Amino acid sequence: MLVWERPEPPNRPAPAPLSRDLIVRTAVELADETGLEAVSLRKLAGTLDVGPMRLYGYIDTKDELLDLMVDAVHAEIRPAGSGWREVLTSMAEATREAAHRHEWFADLIGGRPQLGPNALARGEAVLAALDGVDVDVVMPMVTAVDAYVIGAVRREIAERRAERASGLDQRQWQAKLGPYLVRMFATGRFPALETVVRDAAHHDADETFRIGLDFLLDGIGASIG
Repeated sequence: MLVWERPEPPNRPAPAPLSRDLIVRTAVELADETGLEAVSLRKLAGTLDVGPMRLYGYIDTKDELLDLMVDAVHAEIRPAGSGWREVLTSMAEATREAAHRHEWFADLIGGRPQLGPNALARGEAVLAALDGVDVDVVMPMVTAVDAYVIGAVRREIAERRAERASGLDQRQWQAKLGPYLVRMFATGRFPALETVVRDAAHHDADETFRIGLDFLLDGIGASIG
């Protein structure tokens, strides 16, 4: 029986009350503060001031805990809008915002579909808004947008982590590497790259995300007519 269907242990008097919801909320807070690698059942038990074995009445494995954490974040993703483009845009933006609040979330999505109740509700909201679109292209549409969002947020979060590790923000890092690029461009081997670096508009992360998403949605619109 999956964790979503498995009942919790009966309530009993205890110095530290416990529930699956409390375990998951605490795990999410711990991951937000210290990173996913710091989340273990033993550390979680210590934070909750309970014995580690007590957690196993609610969660069998760490993988189950991670599934529950991912589904908890899916509760924050509520696509809105009236047409397919509005809804897919809303889904993309809400997913990105959730990943920015919970950086570890981006590390756990992109594999097999999440089947928790909140993830299913998110999927239902999106697919209901696509009613009228050819059923054979609905899932490829949603999958394409999901793939774009996952790639974009992973890149953005990788930049955040690089900033923290190096102590240099993007502009400082570019300034540090600038002299090297000048030397490389002076060889004449990279004229197209030099033109783009020198002349193209430099968009911030928000602008880059919106432009890329619009490119994708424009293509979808052209394909489905």
